Amino acid sequence: MRTFVVKGNLCFSRSMDELALMEHSHIVVEGGRVAGVFRTLPERYAQLPVLDYGEQLILPGMTDLHVHAPQFAFRGLGMDMELLEWLNTYTFPEESKYKELEYADRAYGSFVNHLLHSTTTRAAIFATIHVPATELLMQKLDRAGLSCYVGKVNMNRNSPVYLREISTNQALRDTERWLCETKEAYRTVKPILTPRFIPSCTDDLMYGLARLQAKYGVPVQSHLSENYSEIAWIRELCPRSKHYGDAYEQFGLFGGGYPCIMAHCVHSNEDEQALMKKNGVFIAHSPESNMNLASGVAPVNKFLDDGLRVGLATDVAGGSHESMLRAMTHAIQASKLRWRLYDQEVKPLPFERAFYLATMGGGAFFGNVGSFLDGYEFDAVVLDDASLDHPQELSVRARLERAAYLADDRNLTAKFVAGQKILG
Repeated sequence: MRTFVVKGNLCFSRSMDELALMEHSHIVVEGGRVAGVFRTLPERYAQLPVLDYGEQLILPGMTDLHVHAPQFAFRGLGMDMELLEWLNTYTFPEESKYKELEYADRAYGSFVNHLLHSTTTRAAIFATIHVPATELLMQKLDRAGLSCYVGKVNMNRNSPVYLREISTNQALRDTERWLCETKEAYRTVKPILTPRFIPSCTDDLMYGLARLQAKYGVPVQSHLSENYSEIAWIRELCPRSKHYGDAYEQFGLFGGGYPCIMAHCVHSNEDEQALMKKNGVFIAHSPESNMNLASGVAPVNKFLDDGLRVGLATDVAGGSHESMLRAMTHAIQASKLRWRLYDQEVKPLPFERAFYLATMGGGAFFGNVGSFLDGYEFDAVVLDDASLDHPQELSVRARLERAAYLADDRNLTAKFVAGQKILG
């Protein structure tokens, strides 16, 4: 069914500051895209099948702009550590297990199942250095109907021997083979180049990845300015660069002609922010991870005011939960702490902007995604908040805000990606 009507209480962003709330209204879906939203269904659509969700909330599907699939298995562990210690203690030993397909099958099966039963419809995902396991993850996501970019990770230095590509040439050969095998192999899943971060990749490897980017026209994702120790390390490794982002720019992996996601950007200076804006780099704001690993709080409201492209991310397992609803509330809470304790110039993030980040802001990386505006792909989740009982009548706006703080997978009744119903 590609042409149909969905009815319920519609909640979606028109812009980062305008939240549309339409009670008992209709979305007409044609060819997987929104053909219009109407309080009263026009006569010309009267013969279309109607999916009537009554009093339930209908939201755009959410985009997780940065998540590590192989880390899902140890989420909630090591949250008393900082980034580099946490990587060596938990992350690298766990990711090495994915050389065994039997383990990868079990672990990725759990990750995909949880993602399917969340409010996430799209995601940009880190896998590991292992090609067979990465392709297995892509297959599972595609079968589930989730729309994702998945990256085979590159790292050939400053990592344990058991989790290191053996040579630059081999890393590039494996990456190119993987690109060729997966670029057109799946309906909803595409590859994305994924140097873990500059400290884990030699200069030759970074330049080689830039050549692959140009040859195959694929996007790139990595990490940027997450932690003070990491930034100091970059100054040692790339002494000719003006800042961390400039180091990526010199390698040819910082947006411009190709889509690019940089996670965190907690400590990006003004020059780095200006370069991100110029090059159209997407910032994946990861508030819970940044708090858990003591990295800090990014000035996300300033990013938005300054016209940077920003989405929201769980960053599992730096973040402990795959829920984008939790990511929204963490973003609000973190912004309040930053404002109160550090910088009175950057106001706390209002709910409208947090919702925008989770939907329209991050969805923009995938095109016209994350809203119910005309022409947008119809990604949607339906939430039944009836179990979140309350002694008095609540507006749709109040119900939506409460759901962000209180709802979980038990409240999810249906889910659509590009017009295809994948759950419910």
